[in-house]
Amino acid sequence: MSRLGFKIKSQKMQKTSARAAWFQTLHNEVLTPLFMPVGTQATIKALRPEDAQKSGSQILLANTYHLMLRPGTEVFDHIGGIHKFMNWGKSVLTDSGGFQIFSLTHARRMSERGAEFVSQVDGHKILLTPEKSIAVQRSIGSDIMMVLDQCIASTSNREEAAEAMELTHRWAKRSLEAHGDSPQSMFGIVQGALFEDLRRESAEVLREMPFDGYAIGGLAVGETREEREHFTEFTTAFMPEDRPRYLMGVGKPIDLLEAVHRGVDMFDCILPTAQAQQGVAFTHQGVIKLSRGVYRLGSGPIDENCKCPTCATHSRAYIHHLIKSKEFYGWSLVANHNLYFYHELMREMRKQILAGTFYEYYVAKRLALVQDDEQNLPKLPLGAPRETASLSPVLLELGNFEVVKSDKGFFSVKCKTSGEIMHSTQHPDSEAHSIYAEQSRVRERVGETERLVVWDVGLGAGHNAIAVIRSLMGRSGTERNNPSLIISFEKDLDAMRLAAARSDLFPHMRELESVVQTLLDDHRWISRDGKIEWILLEGDFRHQFPKVASPDIIFYDPFSTHTDTELWKHEMFKRILSKTSDRECLLYTYTASTAVRGALLASGWYVGQGRATGARSHTTVAGNRAGFKSKWASDVQWLKREFIDQWSRSGSRNPEWDSEIKQHPQFQG
Repeated sequence: MSRLGFKIKSQKMQKTSARAAWFQTLHNEVLTPLFMPVGTQATIKALRPEDAQKSGSQILLANTYHLMLRPGTEVFDHIGGIHKFMNWGKSVLTDSGGFQIFSLTHARRMSERGAEFVSQVDGHKILLTPEKSIAVQRSIGSDIMMVLDQCIASTSNREEAAEAMELTHRWAKRSLEAHGDSPQSMFGIVQGALFEDLRRESAEVLREMPFDGYAIGGLAVGETREEREHFTEFTTAFMPEDRPRYLMGVGKPIDLLEAVHRGVDMFDCILPTAQAQQGVAFTHQGVIKLSRGVYRLGSGPIDENCKCPTCATHSRAYIHHLIKSKEFYGWSLVANHNLYFYHELMREMRKQILAGTFYEYYVAKRLALVQDDEQNLPKLPLGAPRETASLSPVLLELGNFEVVKSDKGFFSVKCKTSGEIMHSTQHPDSEAHSIYAEQSRVRERVGETERLVVWDVGLGAGHNAIAVIRSLMGRSGTERNNPSLIISFEKDLDAMRLAAARSDLFPHMRELESVVQTLLDDHRWISRDGKIEWILLEGDFRHQFPKVASPDIIFYDPFSTHTDTELWKHEMFKRILSKTSDRECLLYTYTASTAVRGALLASGWYVGQGRATGARSHTTVAGNRAGFKSKWASDVQWLKREFIDQWSRSGSRNPEWDSEIKQHPQFQG
């Protein structure tokens, strides 16, 4: 018998599997369907515990992995659990830490015993076993504990998925044994990636174990929305009806509606608070982005139909100002509204389920939830006359970026403060393919190394990285298809978000829409066969790159030396070169600047002419010593001694580099 006393309060309906239920935790009654805000570090970002409680939060999700590292179990043992620690009177569910360990990718080792990783807090090695995970959760004092599972990408191959599933089952049994006589409830986690037979097997194995509820794990980690919905519906059919069903890590309001329709009771996700930081608000009319200039004079609330404190007291104009000024209060106001909206949506769904009218509600509501405030902006008329200016008109803006149209008819993203345009002289897709994906021969190189690592420095609107992914996806089945890792670096994601929002103007976004959305949501995407992994690192490249895998190929595409000055300095190139010391590496960049080539040479790179693009007669290719000798550089026109004369005549010459350039091995012999 379940410790939760789970009871379904609704009758079965035609055309939908939605259900409304009740259960009792150690701290409060819970009504389903419900959404659990994420309080990873025993706090919901930008909100006080009392704000979360007033919004209607019934259960808060905290994370075992993070709380084990800081503050540590001795703090919870001393104070008496997480409820006293954070002054939270309602329920707490603790995730086991499986997903966080999965996210470490290159810094953990899995074995039968458990997961071994290095602490991000103090650098110590830690072995997290199922028994250790349960012991930590007992110290935390959560109402609902999760078993430790091996989370893998939903797009993993069948062999990997089966191995992870079977290990999860063995760990689940050990977790139950470690649970002992604790009054805390415990959920098992169904795995199996995107394989129906494995999902069914996992659900059938776990339902024979006396868990108080069951979760669907391993989704929202790389699959498309359509795949997630299919496997949610498929899996719930094999889960016990008399226990709560929890879809982990999901999601957007439309995702919650679709999953409730398919029989899910519980959800968690960081989106309501994480996207609030960017000014993204969820409303009954769809998503609005309060950073947009159209809200600068908005006198009304975020949502006319919302009764949250934010909508009762503040205008869109004020919140727009706070978001643009990067004031923390703006984040807090939008986060509070979003949480109210999520809980109101769940209450609305419960009401319709109890009334027996959910399916009709579902059909109507799903149309409203997918609306976006940018969808109703005027589109550029087909066949519009060419403007006299080289780039016009402005079609859309987000943050510091705007979409502009070239006199050749294609669209680009422009930085408003610097005035620089991404891929301004040639169609962005053609340029990205030619000077980055094709020139680097990435499609051939991926079959010649155990794992090809590509650095995409300056993600921008995503043209270069997507050109690579399209190229790799186009490989035929007869070619060796080894794994590849693309790491994109970007400090301001608004350019990418802007291009994604106007996929009608950017073909590369249309073709890989679900891929891009997954990357923006999760900062990670893995192809269905597990062979292509795309990671997004948000922040200053100078601080990010030392932490990641060494590159085989670098696409160096920041803004110009006038805008991103630090990224073009001699010292920067020297640091990057030292990172490539263990392999042959080639760097490709759009500039042919003498100053940049001089900085590369002075820092130790070998430098040559790259392909022409647009108005530029050539670009630049650089290689470390091994790259210079590589067969992949056989068609590069390496600079000859004539460059030394060009350098001495250049107005951008730095005399401090003269000796390094003149004595560079590239110019000897």
